[in-house]
Amino acid sequence: MTNVYQQIAGKIDEMSKSQVKIATYILENQSTVPFLTVSKLAKKAGVSDATVVRFATLLGYSGYPEMHKLLQNSVKEQLTTSERLKISQEVYNQEPMGVYEVFQDDMANIHTTMETLDEQAFHQAVESLVSARKIYIIANRSAAALGVFLQYYLEMILENVELLQSLEISSEKLHQLNKKDVVIGISFSRYTKSTVQMFSFAKKKDAKTIAITDNLLSPLVPYADIPLTASSQMPSLIDSFVAPLSLINALIMFVGKEKQEDIHSHLNVLEDIWEHFDIFQNGKMQE
Repeated sequence: MTNVYQQIAGKIDEMSKSQVKIATYILENQSTVPFLTVSKLAKKAGVSDATVVRFATLLGYSGYPEMHKLLQNSVKEQLTTSERLKISQEVYNQEPMGVYEVFQDDMANIHTTMETLDEQAFHQAVESLVSARKIYIIANRSAAALGVFLQYYLEMILENVELLQSLEISSEKLHQLNKKDVVIGISFSRYTKSTVQMFSFAKKKDAKTIAITDNLLSPLVPYADIPLTASSQMPSLIDSFVAPLSLINALIMFVGKEKQEDIHSHLNVLEDIWEHFDIFQNGKMQE
């Protein structure tokens, strides 16, 4: 099967001068391009954003997001942190990186996530969470921050949620898993081995599995009944978790919407507890 770079090289003779600029930049910067938004690629190639979009269409893609995903998938090796730092230096080597570029990259990740969201899978995930006997969240390393956030709010709504991190400590908690339970695995490149191992075990135990990850080539996806993807690309040593967090926000909000009639009394009890222990600065602050 022809990969995206071979496809670009094979169509250069059909391209305009501006499109040749894009093709040349992509072919000469294969490790960097998968991290570039439309605007960044356009700037690097010296063309307009619209020209980049038309370039993707010329290659037969529905738009830049589809081509961009294939460019990302072409990076077969998971880059080390030092390699990502080097890419960051290459991307921003022509001018100082402005703080607003970080926001723009995050917004681009949200936009890509919105465009590629499988809405049917999203609502299936919500239904599974609402009807689950018990929900387990598996998240490690940097993704643990997403797991803590998701566990905190789902527990407030459903009261049957547990966060699992250490394989050594948490693995025995999965022995009672069955088809009435839901297991959410959260991992982004570079994927954590223990998360994949625990998630695959949950699948063997017939639990409903939901993956929150960066793309459909993630090692979580083969074990996921419901895969949900969120873009986390950023040309730096860190991942951008803004779009994954937005996806998690949406899950929590829709679960809360489904359970709103059941949780009013529970939330009132929690408010009494928070007031009793004087949790908030003025005793009236809301979450």
